[in-house]
Amino acid sequence: METIIIICGIYSLLLGGFHLFFWTFFNWKKDLSKLSQINKGIMQILNIQMIFVFFTTGLICLYFNKDILETNFGKYFLFVNSGFWALRIVNQFLFLRINDYRVHLLTFAFFIGCVLFLIPVIYQTN
Repeated sequence: METIIIICGIYSLLLGGFHLFFWTFFNWKKDLSKLSQINKGIMQILNIQMIFVFFTTGLICLYFNKDILETNFGKYFLFVNSGFWALRIVNQFLFLRINDYRVHLLTFAFFIGCVLFLIPVIYQTN
């Protein structure tokens, strides 16, 4: 299970890295200019906060994987992260109803995150 938690850490770091490129990938300089100043700011702030969450989650998984496996808090941490990705999938269907292979790939990636974080919770031997 320690290996799965390390994979969860790498997964989280990759998602954080992906978010670093949102300004470029989604042409935010042009597209966000169409929003009000407050909404433009909120979008960017939320993205920066998500980068922080993903990098923090990734580092916790990499450096504290034994603690995660051996404590109830660790089990809760994993379960909450799995729930985060499950909720992300639900939101994908509610707010991003686009029939595009990239959206489908992201939905699959979120499913992988949900399952990765859930595996150690289900199969924990404590």
